[in-house]
Amino acid sequence: MSVPTVVLVHGIRASRSMWLRQLAALDAAGVPAVAPDLPGHGSRAGEDFTVPAAIDTVERTVGGIDGPVVVVGLSLGGYLTLHWAARTEHRPAAVLAASCCTQPAGPGLAAYRRLAALIGRLPDGGAGVNEFMVRRFLPAEARADLAAGGMTMSVMTAALAGMAGVDTYADITRIQSPIWFVNGRWDHFRVHERRFVAAAREGHLVLIPRATHLVSLVRPVAFNRVLLELVDRVSTDAGDGVYGTRSSQARTPPTMPAEFGTMTTSSPSREST
Repeated sequence: MSVPTVVLVHGIRASRSMWLRQLAALDAAGVPAVAPDLPGHGSRAGEDFTVPAAIDTVERTVGGIDGPVVVVGLSLGGYLTLHWAARTEHRPAAVLAASCCTQPAGPGLAAYRRLAALIGRLPDGGAGVNEFMVRRFLPAEARADLAAGGMTMSVMTAALAGMAGVDTYADITRIQSPIWFVNGRWDHFRVHERRFVAAAREGHLVLIPRATHLVSLVRPVAFNRVLLELVDRVSTDAGDGVYGTRSSQARTPPTMPAEFGTMTTSSPSREST
């Protein structure tokens, strides 16, 4: 198998620019990568967001790639990636789903939608609240990456309404590919992480210490190491040997916090049905 191409799917309100640090790390490692903008975000801010349109973006991106693909998504992008992977005919070599281990349903989602609606009614559409949160919880480099592609507050209502119809647990049970769930230790979207990992045909859980919800922005070096390890695993499992300099260090997900600043557990692989 050749080196997989990595497709990066961004989170809500953000754009492809949130992945600038990951794109740089992948490029330095010789790994091809692409990060599309979802409808209603970034360069496509003028378009309406719907879940089918977002899934179509992932499908068209992956469909245009020759060879194996690793699809990575964070938060909204993680949920969408799992939703896509459960339905596509373009089976990914692996999925990395970050910051999306809470089922998007019930009182939690309803409260989130009410809060988003209230913020959206502010005179500035919530831009001030967003700016405060970004400055309060993200380092300067992460703020610059987000600003490069712009942040779109107006997409919140449509995106959250669309997610009300997504059953992530059911999606996970349908996915045939390995799934690495990557969460920040302090992420609030971890309610169902153990259940999600257990539901996966081949699931791994990676926790990154001192990281919050936007784990790839808060701890980019640790996140990049996990991502590169997954790429390495996809390559070496097929006997490609492209990443021989790293494969001797980690043929399986890192198990010692000292290795990559992470802690990892795995679920037993389920038998094919």
